[in-house]
Amino acid sequence: MSAPQAALATEVSIRGVRSPLRQAGNPGADEAVVFVHGNPGSSEDWSDLVPAVGAFGRAVAYDMPGFGHADKPADFPYTMDGLASHLADLLGTLGIRRVHLVLHDWGGPIGLAWAAGHPDAFQSVVLINTGILPGYRWHYLARIWRTPMVGEVFNLTTSRPGFRMLLKHGNPRGLPQGFVDRMYDDYDRGTRRAVLRLYRSANDPAGASEVLGQALRPLDRPALVVWGRHDPYLPVGLAERQREAFPRARVEVLDGSGHWPFADAPDRVRELVVPFLREQLTATAAR
Repeated sequence: MSAPQAALATEVSIRGVRSPLRQAGNPGADEAVVFVHGNPGSSEDWSDLVPAVGAFGRAVAYDMPGFGHADKPADFPYTMDGLASHLADLLGTLGIRRVHLVLHDWGGPIGLAWAAGHPDAFQSVVLINTGILPGYRWHYLARIWRTPMVGEVFNLTTSRPGFRMLLKHGNPRGLPQGFVDRMYDDYDRGTRRAVLRLYRSANDPAGASEVLGQALRPLDRPALVVWGRHDPYLPVGLAERQREAFPRARVEVLDGSGHWPFADAPDRVRELVVPFLREQLTATAAR
């Protein structure tokens, strides 16, 4: 088995919006595993998996506009379609023509929106507590963020201790303190603004999921679904529903894990995700 490769930290600018970029493997390959984080994550969410995948293929992770250490312009379209369009531009800039997606949280709808619009480039997907959301109803934090003035006050008054307490909910193992503190450090004024706009732009997530599912199901792409059983935001029952978009999906539910399995069960996530991606890259190379 090849040893993990150290990730190279660089940056990329797309239409004037700068994002940190983490890469491992051959930077010139036109086939890559592309990691898309959620809210309020960053490319650092994938610091364990990017080097592991780089041992056998190109791996790319980036900070979405408005998140992490990316630029956070006030006039950026913080919507599913706006961020999916940015992903398309990113892939074009990096010369990536065949894509294996690894998605989490909001990275799911964004990455799948891109996939539905680029079926020839889309090869496979790993869904970590995300995907299509049939029958979904907004979780309690989403309802706060979607409510005018209430969301602004909530963001303004969220302190580091409050943030830590908030993330104890639904994470029975607890999250590493360094992971939580890093998320809070990145959760600055620009990110808080992006979060409000993103949640307020999505008025019918269940309906949007139905459209995505209908577009993706005929493609029948290989999929691995990894879900923390105790996720308080995206109920574990949604894990099996991913087969409505990916009929052959392998579904793995992690007991004792919450919304961030790669943080509270990193070894198990690596054991599942890395062999799956190796298999997909080998299969496309053979074709």
